[in-house]
Amino acid sequence: MRQIIYSVKNFKKLNKEQKWKLSLKIIACIFGLAIIFVAGIFLYFAKDLPDANGVSDRMVVESTKIMDRTGQHILYEVHGEEKRTIIQFSDMPDNIKYATIALEDQDFYSHHGIKITSIVRALLKDFIKRGASQGGSTITQQFVKKSMLSDEKTFTRKIKEAILSFELETKYSKDEILSMYLNQIPYGSNAYGIEAASQTFFGKSARELTLDEAALLAALPQAPSYYSPHGSHLDALKARQEYALKQMEKLGYITSEQLEEYKDADVLSKIKPFQESINAPHFVMYVKEYLEKNYGQQAVEQGGLKVFTTLDWDKQQIAEKAVKESAEKNEKNWNAYNSSLVAMDPKTGQILAMVGSKDFFGKSQPEGCISGKDCKFEPQDNVSIRDRQPGSSFKPYVYLTAFKEGYTPETILFDVKTNFGSEKGSKDYEPQNYDGKFRGPLKMKETLAQSLNIPAVKTLYLTGIKDSIDTAKGLGITGLNNKTDYYGLSLVLGGGEVKLLDHVSAFSTLATGGIKREKNAIMKIEDSKGEILEEYKSSEGERAIEEKYVAMLDHILSTNDFRAPVFGENSPPRFDSRPVAAKTGTTNEFRDGWVIGYTPSLAVGVWSGNNDNTPMKLGADGVNVSAPIWRDFLDQVLKNYSIENFPKYEKEETGKDILDGKLSIEKDVKVCEIPGENDKYCLANDYCKDSDKKDFANVHNILYFVDKGDPRGDKPKNPESDPQYDNWEKGVEKWIEKEDDYIIGEPPEDECEEEDFEKYKPSISISVSQDSNKLKISSSIKASYGIDKINFYVDGDKVGSKTSGSMTYSMPESLKGKNVEVKVEIIDKNGNKDSDSEKIDIDSWI
Repeated sequence: MRQIIYSVKNFKKLNKEQKWKLSLKIIACIFGLAIIFVAGIFLYFAKDLPDANGVSDRMVVESTKIMDRTGQHILYEVHGEEKRTIIQFSDMPDNIKYATIALEDQDFYSHHGIKITSIVRALLKDFIKRGASQGGSTITQQFVKKSMLSDEKTFTRKIKEAILSFELETKYSKDEILSMYLNQIPYGSNAYGIEAASQTFFGKSARELTLDEAALLAALPQAPSYYSPHGSHLDALKARQEYALKQMEKLGYITSEQLEEYKDADVLSKIKPFQESINAPHFVMYVKEYLEKNYGQQAVEQGGLKVFTTLDWDKQQIAEKAVKESAEKNEKNWNAYNSSLVAMDPKTGQILAMVGSKDFFGKSQPEGCISGKDCKFEPQDNVSIRDRQPGSSFKPYVYLTAFKEGYTPETILFDVKTNFGSEKGSKDYEPQNYDGKFRGPLKMKETLAQSLNIPAVKTLYLTGIKDSIDTAKGLGITGLNNKTDYYGLSLVLGGGEVKLLDHVSAFSTLATGGIKREKNAIMKIEDSKGEILEEYKSSEGERAIEEKYVAMLDHILSTNDFRAPVFGENSPPRFDSRPVAAKTGTTNEFRDGWVIGYTPSLAVGVWSGNNDNTPMKLGADGVNVSAPIWRDFLDQVLKNYSIENFPKYEKEETGKDILDGKLSIEKDVKVCEIPGENDKYCLANDYCKDSDKKDFANVHNILYFVDKGDPRGDKPKNPESDPQYDNWEKGVEKWIEKEDDYIIGEPPEDECEEEDFEKYKPSISISVSQDSNKLKISSSIKASYGIDKINFYVDGDKVGSKTSGSMTYSMPESLKGKNVEVKVEIIDKNGNKDSDSEKIDIDSWI
């Protein structure tokens, strides 16, 4: 080195050959120093650089796809800042690969990660502009910058970028680097990677991109915001797209004919309108909540999960249309601003359709309302998972409990005015039927089908509140978690709260004959690598209740004749082509209208009302506001289902008239009323001449005949001790009083006896006096049954017959001076007789 310095100082004294050798030594020295300098820089920065070896294995932010059951319809992409879908290099069309190379790095397959000429050119620009600028980057460098470094514009970052790019090229093939680049580069609108970009801007998979579409997407990464298809620089975007096509033609990737064809294509007209695409939105949010609960928010937003849900896309579209169209009519006609629908497959528990409100993207009504308080309609509130009072749609759970405990569909209950006494602090509890009418004795199957309230409250009392709640929970209801004494007898009329989703799930258990399967919304979940995290597996389920009891309920809810007296012959729940069970429900002041129904393969429920619980119009019951939606959905969907029958209901005799549907009424019994006794009769015979045919009704409320805790057991010895007995009996007695032809009680078992009528036989005593030639006859008479006739005799000869006991008789000459017997005989209206006689000496008369 000293020799070189000395030679430089004496450069002029050196000959030509010496000068040449010196120059070579200086160049070599500078080159060596440069190598040492570069190596030093490399070592200095390399110690803080990320490891390029694991770049392909590191966690890449990827959005989660929520799809329908087929996987063909993406319902929603869940993402954070970045919406990304990783695809294989083989799934990327050559169009997008070549367009990207033509625009971003035409020498991609020939360089080693960096291009010295481009770097020098960029450095010169930076030097001239007195700062760091962009440009001169290879695809490898761009990938490094976006995936491993930051976007800061510094010389330090560029050095790191170059080092890592070179290292990356030594670790991975060109195809691998291009694949990573196309999967991660930002395209704008939160779309990262070519698959997300293709879905965002064209609504299709990347493998389906046409040449003009691929060229447009390749134009975006240079300046995603400026060139955005949803922005204001569409002319610039179109120019860059055409430039990409020209470069592709120049490089031989496409022909000149293709260039002309696709350059003139109206690619901008294919751009999807900007929106956050979401289908079946309430269902999607329900699934998203499940995912976040079980896998965490970060995994859902960044983990690239593929979620195959249970949603049936066709049924969902039918449901949304049915709800939207009818809800608009309900708003106008019934002041009902919202509706919700849920459909499930009873045999799997899978949710097939969920419409949480009439329009997820609509505006709250009225405008400016405060959410949760004054809003009759809140678009994004999923009513299907909100607690609402179910009205009479809760009754099947109570009646099913009754059947399980020994009552039957034939069991007779009295639909009469009944005061049940104190109900949760109120003085009196007198529920009314929908129409205010009372129908007297009816069978349980009639009272449930006609949705009569008084018999339903009696059924709940017979079964017990706790048992009925247990039945509902066993079928699928998840609410009703307060202590039993919180609920009163009004529970059967909807006094508790349930969720529509739970309600449909519980009715699904009925649809299967009592086999419960947990409701679910997931078919399969895969992670970003395709490994299955969760998958639906068919299950035999668990028996919640015996099939024979469910068959009783199926029979009632699917027989139109039972409901017709109240709902009419042609109400929406009537199906003539197949068995369909259905129950409606309406709450007080028409705040909620329900209909829930099922076939063996499909359960569907609809709720209508207002989010803020304000009343609808008078008459807005479940039949009017919800049944049209329910029927519209089923009419379209059931076309694709085969006809299935419910388990057959086998009627059984219990040996108890009240349980077997028989009232103790005997008609046309020939009896005699025992006089002097209040409504006491004996079977007519010769002792009772005035008989009559009467109808006897030994009718009481059901508590008279059965022990409510053991209805098939012995008759209660002291039924009056039941707290409700007197309340129920009063109603029955008043009903019987209105039935004029009935005699309350059992018909007599004994025939009439003589002594029954002895003291009621007629009696007579007479007195006789003479006045000249006349006899004056007077009588004192007692005739409880009334006088039929009185006969008068003188010396054995009948001299008259009257209905009174007095008579004046003119005597013939032949009786003068004789002793004469006068006799009077009475015959009452029952044919009973009595007589009295007196002798008198007849004096001569002038």
